Amino acid sequence: MALIVQKFGGSSVKDRDHLFRVAHIIDDTRRAGNDVVVVVSAQGDTTDELLAKVAEITCNPSPRELDMLLSTGEQSTIALLTMALHAMGCPAVSLTGWQAGFWTDQAYTKARITRMDGARLSRELARNRVVVVAGFQGLNEQGNITTLGRGGSDTSAVAIAAALHADHCQIYTDVEGIYTADPRKVPRARKLKEISVDEMLELATMGSQVLNSRSVELTKKYNVELEVLSSLHPEKGTVVKETAQAMEEIPIKGVTKDLHISVITLLNLPDAPDTCFQVFRLLAENDISVDMILQSPGRQERADLRFTVAAADEAQAVKLLRENAACYGGTGAVKVDPSCAKVSIVGAGVQAHSGVAVKLFEALSRCNISVKMITTSEIKVSMILHKRDADLAVRAIHDSFIEE
Repeated sequence: MALIVQKFGGSSVKDRDHLFRVAHIIDDTRRAGNDVVVVVSAQGDTTDELLAKVAEITCNPSPRELDMLLSTGEQSTIALLTMALHAMGCPAVSLTGWQAGFWTDQAYTKARITRMDGARLSRELARNRVVVVAGFQGLNEQGNITTLGRGGSDTSAVAIAAALHADHCQIYTDVEGIYTADPRKVPRARKLKEISVDEMLELATMGSQVLNSRSVELTKKYNVELEVLSSLHPEKGTVVKETAQAMEEIPIKGVTKDLHISVITLLNLPDAPDTCFQVFRLLAENDISVDMILQSPGRQERADLRFTVAAADEAQAVKLLRENAACYGGTGAVKVDPSCAKVSIVGAGVQAHSGVAVKLFEALSRCNISVKMITTSEIKVSMILHKRDADLAVRAIHDSFIEE
């Protein structure tokens, strides 16, 4: 008997027919002799609909109350799915995130899991029940409901798999696995049989929406056996593993884009050793993550500092930087460019294969696409360019590297 954790995204449970399709997958897994823990997201566009209701009330909601509201989406789904399982004669019980043992830090709307107590889950499994858990949510030490941020149900599922030492963790989505690009945007995208956890982490961080990046971090940390597959088509998906076999002659595993970024530039800063430290400490203390960084030397021992943040953090970051300019020696001059997108190529062969840069920039040149910023690592190249060019850039780069 194996212990299997199955996660189903919002599109997989969006209505009655989808709920019963998912219920059959769960029941079939249980009838095969397995213990099953299920993690679900809010149905369909429920989270967006709740956010729209918030916008009708205020443009500056309390983060605590926002999490109180958003957590209800998953709670609705777990009850409905459990009822569907009961209707099929499958014993099941639904649990909220805190009933399932999720404890988090204080960062409302993007909390991180501090500990996972799997005792209640183990007791319910011992009673031969399928346990249906609300993803995306937990409880902080003050007893307040928190949410884990977009895609947080992936993180919930992997955390449960790690805590219970599950044999498998299956992430069910509306696509058949991990592709070399978004198949809805790039017709020639190819499904991967397997991908290394490091490559998957880069893809998730760089904008791929199939898996949440924090779930991949936990997969790597706790060596969870993870597979991404479709809830609509019964076929093998993509296995995420420590080491994956490279596709012959293909140096990259994927091309991805992220439209939800902003480029912030601090002008006329002191060209001093501690300037960057002070800037990024200020942002880190307020839970704002920074991605790409570029420092440009200026005149008279002054410099400009450019970096990217998530679009959702832009307003807070700019406010902090302007109000605290004296702390890092700035003048308060802050420029924001929300018209940018990040396009990345990821693969263990990026650095090892000669000619990658030539092929990359040749593809962009053919499409007359300019690059504003660029960073590289052993397994990725990321570029900042205009949003209007993002889809064209992804298709051009993908087709340049990946043949039919």
